[in-house]
Amino acid sequence: MGRIIAIDYGTKRTGLAVTDPLRIIANALETVETKQLEKYLADYFSKNDVDVIVLGKPSQMNGQPSETMRYIEPLAGRLRHAYPNKQVVLYDERFTSVMAHRTILESGIGKMARRDKALVDRISATIILQSYMESLQMQQ
Repeated sequence: MGRIIAIDYGTKRTGLAVTDPLRIIANALETVETKQLEKYLADYFSKNDVDVIVLGKPSQMNGQPSETMRYIEPLAGRLRHAYPNKQVVLYDERFTSVMAHRTILESGIGKMARRDKALVDRISATIILQSYMESLQMQQ
């Protein structure tokens, strides 16, 4: 059983999180420039066993797809084509940025570090991954 990787896609930066090999813990991995994302993933997949790619699916409050979906759907297609042996899942990411900001605030991280948008992206990806893992447990 391979790891699960989560992607919090942004037009400038993309946050990544990954499980441990036993899929027990979600860990922040990296924040990469979005234009380098697919290269980063190819390199990561060549060195790590990953079975599932979870892409954060941004939605508006009314459930309609957000503007960012026009980038995410083609990315999902490219990932499915490039990695047919990996499952690509779109997973609701509403409120993850708000939760990430709250988590950072409650953790006692200093004011300057809280402004680090890359940190917010990594934590958002971790929240997406943790939520996805919890949804799998509820299905069992």
